[in-house]
Amino acid sequence: MSLELTDVTLTYPDGEDRLTALDAVSLTVPAGCLTAVIGPSGSGKSSLLAVAATLIRPDRGRVVIDGTDTTGLGRAELTALRRTALGMVFQQPNLLPSLTAAEQLEVMAHLDGRSPRKARARARELLAAVGLEGLAGRRPHQLSGGQRQRINIARALMNDPAVLLVDEPTSALDHERGAAVLELLLDLTHQRATATVLVTHDHSHLDVADEIAEVHDGRLRSRPAARL
Repeated sequence: MSLELTDVTLTYPDGEDRLTALDAVSLTVPAGCLTAVIGPSGSGKSSLLAVAATLIRPDRGRVVIDGTDTTGLGRAELTALRRTALGMVFQQPNLLPSLTAAEQLEVMAHLDGRSPRKARARARELLAAVGLEGLAGRRPHQLSGGQRQRINIARALMNDPAVLLVDEPTSALDHERGAAVLELLLDLTHQRATATVLVTHDHSHLDVADEIAEVHDGRLRSRPAARL
């Protein structure tokens, strides 16, 4: 199992009391599976993603990433785990305006100490995988919103992560481009055997998911995927 959350509870201070964001949540996402997490605003979707990304430590429960139990890990160990085992696709691509599409990816490999030659080869491979092999030299302002989001996805895959966490990737895209991005995520999940968690408010594209998990008031329940 590539991602496993077991009995995760997360609370925040709320005056003299504490507000429960996640209430004994358990979620297992195996390699090669795309799980969509849905729910109304304020239900706990973002908190679940932050806990899965080890950005927030829960009050109770376990988070296991690619076989590593993160419960007792220190800050430096968690940072190293995120760099090697996690890929994150944010709602906005946040591409650096001065860098080309290829350079957006290469800079991630440089942070890991990989050689420039290997970084260039990996970037070319991933740009081809997301259908942008002919646009490696273009800068963000020369690309469409859908193309920028594809670069965002490719960048998250530079470290060959076991777990891919995706936050509202279609929020700034029209229906057609959003559908294309989600189909791409599904294909990459199956091809590269990542455990993918997709947080989305867009229920019109849920047919791409292998599994669906619904969050309400911090509690999670599974429901059948529409395409099964």
